[in-house]
Amino acid sequence: MVGRNGRFYGLGFKLHVAVDHRSVHPLATLLAPANDNEKKHGPTLIERTRVVLGKAGARLRSLVADSQYSSGKVRDLVELAVIPYTSNQSAGGDVLRVDRRFRTHGPAEDGVRYHKRPLVESIFSFLKDQYGLRVNNVRGLLNVSVYVLLSLLCCVLNREAAENVGRPDKALSPTFFNT
Repeated sequence: MVGRNGRFYGLGFKLHVAVDHRSVHPLATLLAPANDNEKKHGPTLIERTRVVLGKAGARLRSLVADSQYSSGKVRDLVELAVIPYTSNQSAGGDVLRVDRRFRTHGPAEDGVRYHKRPLVESIFSFLKDQYGLRVNNVRGLLNVSVYVLLSLLCCVLNREAAENVGRPDKALSPTFFNT
């Protein structure tokens, strides 16, 4: 699943991350081959998130995901699931849909909840740009999994260090701790 993509390597994996929207903190992860559908891995990620939240004494109340996770099976696992329907899915009534420019159409309250999703994208951006996930040259899903988990660990430790020194505003700045 690793091949040349121009001058760079195109790695064939997808990283699925469950993120708390308040703290922008990764809760659970799942790494899968790129040719697998997201719907296949959605229930596993939800269950991993439930386990993590259960250990903290919390529960999973809502889920906001992109349209790739749009299936009845994923929607039935959470009491409030804000997942836009794709254009080829028919659903009765007024449902949430998102166009190419990420404008939401449908119930207004679902649109407001769906706009929390860019926080998840910010985690991917930090992992790629700040924590070296973009430059890995390892092969195999197991080796990539180790590399991804180390990058996530760096992200979590950076947040903990920022909290410990009393600067929670620097939780997403890995260069703050350079000496």
